[in-house]
Amino acid sequence: MSKGSNAVKVNILDKEYLVACPEEEKEALLSSARFLNDKMADIRSSGKVVGIDRIAVMAALNLAHDVIESESVDSTQIDAYGSRIQGLNKKVEAALSKYKLELN
Repeated sequence: MSKGSNAVKVNILDKEYLVACPEEEKEALLSSARFLNDKMADIRSSGKVVGIDRIAVMAALNLAHDVIESESVDSTQIDAYGSRIQGLNKKVEAALSKYKLELN
């Protein structure tokens, strides 16, 4: 973790993750985690998508679609969101890989 960052516990689909986050962004991270958890829970409860990795991908696609469709988002913001989504996707993939190793 970099200077000024703390590990923040977030829960997504009954799984706890530690995420490095600057103190001033902690509330935004917790809010984002709750929002993502709700989206993923909705997808899981629909019964149409099975598997945590597929649920995560579907949630990411839905959120990306919402951002792109938003009239108030310009191309610079879309690029920033895209970079942010890629970073979050890498963190999710790393956490899922660790989770799969723990199951084996």
